[in-house]
Amino acid sequence: MAEVFLGTVHGEAGFSKTVVIKRPHPRLHQDDEFVQMLIDEARITSQLHHSNICQVLDLGSVSGSYYIAMEYIAGEDLRTLLDNFKRRGEFAPIDAALYILREVLEGLNYAHFREGADGEPLGVIHRDVSPQNILISYEGEVKVIDFGIAKAKSRLVHTQAGVIKGKFRYMSPEQASGMAVDHRTDVFAAGVV
Repeated sequence: MAEVFLGTVHGEAGFSKTVVIKRPHPRLHQDDEFVQMLIDEARITSQLHHSNICQVLDLGSVSGSYYIAMEYIAGEDLRTLLDNFKRRGEFAPIDAALYILREVLEGLNYAHFREGADGEPLGVIHRDVSPQNILISYEGEVKVIDFGIAKAKSRLVHTQAGVIKGKFRYMSPEQASGMAVDHRTDVFAAGVV
């Protein structure tokens, strides 16, 4: 649904920083609902400042196509790491698995209970916690990414009742049934991961 590119931001005095650029797939950049979802993702994630959540640096548009600039995390997603263990006929070390899970839950807990500038809870629920949305840097940092279908009070686009978003394999029973969900659906998904 989106394209992801590696980019570089250049500034004064030779400053440069590697970033990730996410933009709607060309077939979707004219789809107003999808564009609003991308804007929502940027607006929601820009309010989350935690070491276990990938940071959004900018939202903009070029030639009428929106993009999000995000921090670059040099590493692998958890799905790739798990696939590598499986190919070798091994299991991830239990202490590493527990470390990753703890870091994911810390990031999610922060998102779940984060308050806005007005002191009101943001009401963020990721709704797509899965190995593909967990990055582990080569330095050992763990980051939750892709709040593209996150539920939050400030969303411009709201999911219709009964519409299911996310990866079925990791969904809580409530989410898979199209029922109302709260932060516990993310905790359930993290447990499945």
